[in-house]
Amino acid sequence: MSTRCRPELRARMVQPLIRGMVGVVGLSTLLWLSATCTAHEVRPSYLEVREDRVGEFDVLFKTPMRGGLRLSLSATFSGRADAVIPVTTRTTGDAAVQAWRFRVIDPLRGQTVGIAGLENTMTDALVRIVFLDGTSWLRRLTPQEPSAIIPPRQSGWSVAWLYFKLGVEHILLGIDHLLFVLALLIITRGTWLLIKTVTAFTVAHSITLALATLGYVHVPSAPVEALIALSIAFVAVEIVRQWQGSVGLTARAPWLVAFTFGLLHGLGFAGALSEVGLPEGHMPLALLFFNLGVEIGQLLFIAAMLCFFALLRRFRATWPRWANLAAPYAIGSVAMFWVIERVAAF
Repeated sequence: MSTRCRPELRARMVQPLIRGMVGVVGLSTLLWLSATCTAHEVRPSYLEVREDRVGEFDVLFKTPMRGGLRLSLSATFSGRADAVIPVTTRTTGDAAVQAWRFRVIDPLRGQTVGIAGLENTMTDALVRIVFLDGTSWLRRLTPQEPSAIIPPRQSGWSVAWLYFKLGVEHILLGIDHLLFVLALLIITRGTWLLIKTVTAFTVAHSITLALATLGYVHVPSAPVEALIALSIAFVAVEIVRQWQGSVGLTARAPWLVAFTFGLLHGLGFAGALSEVGLPEGHMPLALLFFNLGVEIGQLLFIAAMLCFFALLRRFRATWPRWANLAAPYAIGSVAMFWVIERVAAF
């Protein structure tokens, strides 16, 4: 009998295809992302200039390090100034921190601040200037725009847009968070259950992001990052068990697993946000829009994956049995590598 007359046979042919393609593409994507992260520095630099007496500013400039060498970057100001304390440098494992103090001759507002050498990198730099009157200015500099003019004042909307973009970029560059979401997408069956799972993950990491950023929860970042990696490995094992016919906790209640581990991922988001800090006078706004950026980035990733899965249903092919498990084994292997690497860094 023709398969056109047998929808159930057609479904049996499509299912291995979807699993196989997910496995092959997932494995290829993981290898590409790993190579990208190894080859390029994506951590931002951070420049903080704080006025603690009229006309005198303390400067802290943090730049990423790779293999014991710091990126060749330096902060520049267009106006005249006198050095009060010369530059001192210390290292913190993965970053070099420079500190100095200067007294301005020309007012800092209206000057051009830049990061020399940023145009030769693939990283960004966040600049934060805090004035004695309590106002502050934030700006992200990029290789395409390595300098900016310090305005007289900064509006709340500019702060909101800056932190929104930071949130989107953090989730889209956070491979561990994306792998966890991808694993949930693979194991969750049914539209309504998927909505509950994504909502639970969103609510959970929003809670801990807010609590940790506002100082109500204090958890060391190293154990959190290791547990995040372990959460990915856990769901990967659950996917393998499901495809072998054993229904585990994640397959039965993915929303519960998403909420539980989402609390950990929220602490990870908070750790990234703490490196940037929140601006005085705009803390609730900055936190809200950073979280919105994370959610929008997450939804974009989910939409892209669902579109990809839908596209696969249009094809017919026969794949070897091992292809069904390529994606969970690849996800689990990368996750366990991170677990070992992060535990060793304690």
